[in-house]
Amino acid sequence: MLMMASTELSAQCSICTKTAQQLGHKPAKALNTGIIYLMAAPLAIIGFVGFRWWKNNGQD
Repeated sequence: MLMMASTELSAQCSICTKTAQQLGHKPAKALNTGIIYLMAAPLAIIGFVGFRWWKNNGQD
């Protein structure tokens, strides 16, 4: 959550960074936002499943 609160995140690998630099500022920013979005979705699902597992196993 702390990473998501940051105003300037850089989630690009070296290849994506090089491609984004060639595209310009706006497309590079959109590419970076897309990478963050694709990273956040699986982490949210894993967090939800982990929380449910923790809650169900803690009720012994």
